[in-house]
Amino acid sequence: MLKNRVIVLLAVLMLVVVPFVGVQAQDQTIVEIAAGNPDFSTLVSLVQAAGLAETLSGEGPFTVFAPTNEAFAALDPSIVAFLAANPDVLTRVLTYHVLPAEVMAADAMGMMEATGVATVEGSELMVMGGEGVTVDGVAVTAADIDASNGVIHVIGAVLIPPVELPEVNPLAVTGDVIAAGSSTVAPLTQAAIDAFINAGFAGSITNDSIGTGAGFERFCEAGETDISNASRPIRDSEREACAALATPRTPIEFFVGIDALTVVVNPANDFATNLTLQNLLDIYSAKVTMWSEIDASWPAETIQVFSPGSDSGTFDYFLERTLENDDLVGFFEEAEQAEAAIQAVPGIQFSEDDNVLVQGVAGNEFAIGYFGFAFFAENAGILKAVSIEGIEPNEQSAEDGSYPLARPLFIYSDAAILQAKPQVAAFINFYIQNDNDLVSQVDYFPVSERTVRLNSVLLLANS
Repeated sequence: MLKNRVIVLLAVLMLVVVPFVGVQAQDQTIVEIAAGNPDFSTLVSLVQAAGLAETLSGEGPFTVFAPTNEAFAALDPSIVAFLAANPDVLTRVLTYHVLPAEVMAADAMGMMEATGVATVEGSELMVMGGEGVTVDGVAVTAADIDASNGVIHVIGAVLIPPVELPEVNPLAVTGDVIAAGSSTVAPLTQAAIDAFINAGFAGSITNDSIGTGAGFERFCEAGETDISNASRPIRDSEREACAALATPRTPIEFFVGIDALTVVVNPANDFATNLTLQNLLDIYSAKVTMWSEIDASWPAETIQVFSPGSDSGTFDYFLERTLENDDLVGFFEEAEQAEAAIQAVPGIQFSEDDNVLVQGVAGNEFAIGYFGFAFFAENAGILKAVSIEGIEPNEQSAEDGSYPLARPLFIYSDAAILQAKPQVAAFINFYIQNDNDLVSQVDYFPVSERTVRLNSVLLLANS
């Protein structure tokens, strides 16, 4: 059985080396088709690292889902290095891309619900059809490359089998953990902290809610925190600051939840039930200052504008989706122009504390504000959420991306920290293993199973 798996794996992985265009695949085996396509050189090198390069036979039929070089490049580099250094794990990952039967795209198109299909690795891939074929949520980008012993489908991301992290016993963990950053991510991290302490951890964990930008300053410039909560991806300039520390840091990104940035008004506001991104741009750049300027039937009352402060990742994301959005009229070409425009809105009130924004909107019939969905859910009795482009913020619209202001949530750490402070690695391990349960507790939305597995591999690769 193991020999057959290895053979399949090799065939699968080596499939990646021959240009598909112009090849009479039906006259060649998967291995022969794989003879020289440079788009799959990373896959080939990993096959060699797994010690499988000499095992190139197999009768089939097999179905191979082949990731391109770009798919591997999208992974954190530490994951690829970890796989190359751990042949057993590498073999599991690679054989997870192989089915021990021939499955054509047409076979999958009728699967309108995700259906488990056994892989050579032993776990099940979730295959789904419809408008296009996906495996574990990853799209097939080129299908039905026929070979004499099976079929090849090209995919745009690397698939990850179920990953088991080491068991964490909070009772046995000691030391301190310091987290700071996004006020949006803070409730999720705090839920993880509370659960970790309730499970027996007796050490010290701090979780300062200071905004994403300020959090990265403490992580990358002061070098004083272990975890940086963030409601936006880290910027290149922040990575450079981390690298310039006396003890350089290489930020590791864990994707821990999905938020629907929620635009809110006062419950007495019975007219602004739906706004467009263009409306938001106009309000937050002072192109309009009265509700009646958006719709003549609305009150001729001044719009009282509330916003998170400029250190907030929520502020950055809002600007990117509205004032810096080149699909909108009135687009600001530079981020500085967009920030200046919002700062110049007459009477605008900023706060890094989302609770201040909640109270501000709740206390003014003609106010508007925005923050993470969790803070709206916590205060739904005194606020009203506004649909954006006709779509309500909720779990389904956030997860499928149809809600225009859906966004990912992150925590960041560093390999040297994880290795020097095992309590940080233990806490993040606990966080990842319980993430989707924790997310639901704080009214954010869960990440996919594939993301949970990627987080797990990333932690294994760096701790």
